[in-house]
Amino acid sequence: MDGVSAAIVDFSNEKPRLVETYHEAYLPDFRQRLLALTFPGENEIERLGLVDRELGEKLAEIVLKLIAKSGLTIRAIAAVGSHGQAIRHRPDAAYPFTLQIGDPNTIVSKTGLTTVADFRRADIALGGQGAPLTPAFHPILFANPKEVRVVLNIGGIANITVLDPENVVKGFDTGPGNRLLDDWIEHALHQSFDKDGSFARKGRVDEALLKLLLDEPYFSQNFPKSTGRELFNFSWLQKKLKKSDRVFASEDVQATLVAFTAKTIAAAIETVAPKTTNVIVCGGGVHNTFLLEQLSENLKSQKVKSAAHFGFDPDWVEAAAFAWLAKQTLENKPGNLP
Repeated sequence: MDGVSAAIVDFSNEKPRLVETYHEAYLPDFRQRLLALTFPGENEIERLGLVDRELGEKLAEIVLKLIAKSGLTIRAIAAVGSHGQAIRHRPDAAYPFTLQIGDPNTIVSKTGLTTVADFRRADIALGGQGAPLTPAFHPILFANPKEVRVVLNIGGIANITVLDPENVVKGFDTGPGNRLLDDWIEHALHQSFDKDGSFARKGRVDEALLKLLLDEPYFSQNFPKSTGRELFNFSWLQKKLKKSDRVFASEDVQATLVAFTAKTIAAAIETVAPKTTNVIVCGGGVHNTFLLEQLSENLKSQKVKSAAHFGFDPDWVEAAAFAWLAKQTLENKPGNLP
């Protein structure tokens, strides 16, 4: 929940092509108002309505900035695919729901462009998890008829897509990606993220704490499954730390969280795709070199590589996926998988 990434994608050929990209970080005050909506609080509906409209205006501005940066005209754009900002994801509720904000009507009114949004709730209504949504898109970029591959997206939550030429595509959330790493370093050093995992490298993995972190029922659940900030958040981490009844060096917690993230991702891959040849990494976590090293150590028989090795910028796979989902909607084609 750090900002908005937007991309113009050309689908005129067999492989999608990035035409232009643009990222804009949220200002601290706005980010705090978004974060406040991820948990129950006072006057929620009023605050949600205001932020929904404000974010809609920001998204429209970003669309126009992206188009201007590209040198294209508005007429060259077929549609906007807007995921919005997820503020609640409760697929396990009595009445499962998911909620993303960033009013698409505002995007239409400010840009004049057809806008496709609200991607997740139809999947929930049909009995799905509503996440992850990218597995249907990943085969277009990364499938290979001769080998099993796993696409690993490391965002706040990590998710995998299994591309097995002899089986149907599978995808689910493995657990935390960057979220707990970012939460802890923000708490410890007031930094938004641990660049290259350099702070974690200074620490030592605490095996007792690691065992506590791994003791979470989500990891033993069968897929399909999805999760989010509702479960894996700073309060969850604090409870685990208090349960250990010890004082930890901040760098040791960071190192242990890297080990925890790597182990949960690796365990998921080994469980559902033991014959994987290549693990193709995208999302912000691809830049955490220490995390990727730890992941490689846990996956002895698989090669862990950036999506860049397979011809697509790892920072823009997700943005391209939502452009594709918008395209599928316009063409009256499905954008998800059973």
